[in-house]
Amino acid sequence: MKLKPSFDEEVVLWNRGLEYVAGIDEVGRGAFAGPLVTAAVIFPKDCRFSDQELYGINDSKLLTSKKRFQLARKIKKEALSFSIYEIPVSYINRYGIGRAAQYGFFNVVQSLDRKPDFCLIDAFSIRKMRKQMQKPIIHGDSLSFSIAAASIIAKVFRDYRMDELGFRYNQYNFSQNKGYGTADHRRALGKYGLCNMHRKSFNLSRYLPVPPILDKV
Repeated sequence: MKLKPSFDEEVVLWNRGLEYVAGIDEVGRGAFAGPLVTAAVIFPKDCRFSDQELYGINDSKLLTSKKRFQLARKIKKEALSFSIYEIPVSYINRYGIGRAAQYGFFNVVQSLDRKPDFCLIDAFSIRKMRKQMQKPIIHGDSLSFSIAAASIIAKVFRDYRMDELGFRYNQYNFSQNKGYGTADHRRALGKYGLCNMHRKSFNLSRYLPVPPILDKV
């Protein structure tokens, strides 16, 4: 069954008097290269989206880049508050992707100009936040409108960053693969090795060139 985001989770919380409900998601967790990006969105109770726009908002991975860009503009316009937080490769390599995601989740909430009364997060809890004020939702970006919106603006931001990196490291084709482990990216690793934007904390050695075996003298 195909899932479709709705405001059902948000409405329950709004009806409890929790006015500022933030949807939170991250993009780039599984990529071989580039930053991890988290985003948070708070919508007003009376936010206005057409039926067509409501239908269009979904998990960012299911949308075209053109559709994501159009929806991101609408989301930012209608949101009471939104924030985007970028976790650099250096942090990921030093502390690992799990800790990097938690760092991003916590800081993206702190970056909002409205303090949320409650947070809906895609799949994960935020460890530094009280459990009473958050709810992790499996497949949240396909169920919660606010989480899906956060997924979209995070994806648009990260894709732009990867396009920029594509000019600096054109041999890896980042503008197309966005740092993920596609066949062309793996081939590039086999030819050129790692650059500064690769996640050396990931097990990428299996894709690197094999050094020649020297005969013993």
